[in-house]
Amino acid sequence: MRHAYRGFSLIELLVVLAVLGILAAMAMPLSEVTVQRERERELKRALWEIRDALDAYKAARTNGAIPGDLGALPYPPTLSALVIVTPDARAEHKGEVMRFLRSVPRDPFAEPDVPAEKTWALRSYLSEADDPKPGAMQSATRRRA
Repeated sequence: MRHAYRGFSLIELLVVLAVLGILAAMAMPLSEVTVQRERERELKRALWEIRDALDAYKAARTNGAIPGDLGALPYPPTLSALVIVTPDARAEHKGEVMRFLRSVPRDPFAEPDVPAEKTWALRSYLSEADDPKPGAMQSATRRRA
């Protein structure tokens, strides 16, 4: 009487492990692309939030809610200025306050130990990405200040 052995041979197990290894190797770049795209979506959301806050600050500065030098640009000096609670300077809105951002959003591509407001920088359209420099208008405003 012969005993029938049930189970897998060593060669069958090695083939299955090789196939799983190949599938895992193919999936790894795909997961890296997915992480990259999620960071890009997060960056886009942060930039929209900052852009909306900058537009609201400019509108408040233009309509007199935030006092300032008439010759200066109507934009905030730093991103941190968008977080500060600012009293409304208009007579009909005395006592009301404005805040344009709850907190400065973090650049998702920045180092995690850097504070959120330090993850952003100014860059002129005329400067290279490797060597960012502020534009001429920003430099002129800094000289006046």
